[in-house]
Amino acid sequence: MVSEGRGRLFRRKDGKFLIYLPKDFAEDSLFPFQGSDSLYVKVSFKMKDNKLLIERWREPEPEPEPKPKEKSKGRA
Repeated sequence: MVSEGRGRLFRRKDGKFLIYLPKDFAEDSLFPFQGSDSLYVKVSFKMKDNKLLIERWREPEPEPEPKPKEKSKGRA
């Protein structure tokens, strides 16, 4: 089991940043992102912390549309 590895964050000539993960680390059976060559991830960090949090990107669930209000059938 490989639960940590030495990777690298680098900037390409086009200005994009990439994170390199070692092959043994990314192909470990317990690695959380299995089964695809490419996937979208959410990357975040907290102020004054030197850690990145990488999570699988999930599209937000669409909010259900409100039901139209029925007119009340009261006496006037």
